[in-house]
Amino acid sequence: MPDLLIFLAASYADAPSALGFDDYGWVAAAMTILLLVFVWKKVPGMMMSGLDAKIAEIKSQLEEAKSLRAEAEALRDEYAAKIAGAEKDAETMMDGARREADAILAKAEDDSEKMVERRQRMAEEKISAAERDAVNQVRQRAVDAAAVASRTLISQNHTRSADSKLADEVISSL
Repeated sequence: MPDLLIFLAASYADAPSALGFDDYGWVAAAMTILLLVFVWKKVPGMMMSGLDAKIAEIKSQLEEAKSLRAEAEALRDEYAAKIAGAEKDAETMMDGARREADAILAKAEDDSEKMVERRQRMAEEKISAAERDAVNQVRQRAVDAAAVASRTLISQNHTRSADSKLADEVISSL
């Protein structure tokens, strides 16, 4: 290790120098000249204007984001109000449908009661008509039977002379 230090010290002592500057001096001078050229060509101003433009762009993006957020919140509120209105309308429609269904049901019950009453009346009328027809048929048969019986009795009990006598009595009463 001591050999290495001796070698390094010897190599440093042999470093070239020009115009009284060693290699570090020349690097510092070149850097100074480069910085002066940058200042003379206004590179920091260009960098600052580039950064200012980037800052302005970011600010405009932030403003746009704020306006978009405000617009989105307004839309959210609008749609929340629409949803609330739609729910209220749906509730109103459901109430109306229930009332209408109840009214239809009540009308159907009333109509069915009326129809039952009407059919009962019609059945009673048919039964009554059938009873009248049966009574009329019985009467007609009784009349027919009485007519047949009277013909039979008259033909058996009345003779020609009795018929003449009866005709004379009827004529004289007139």
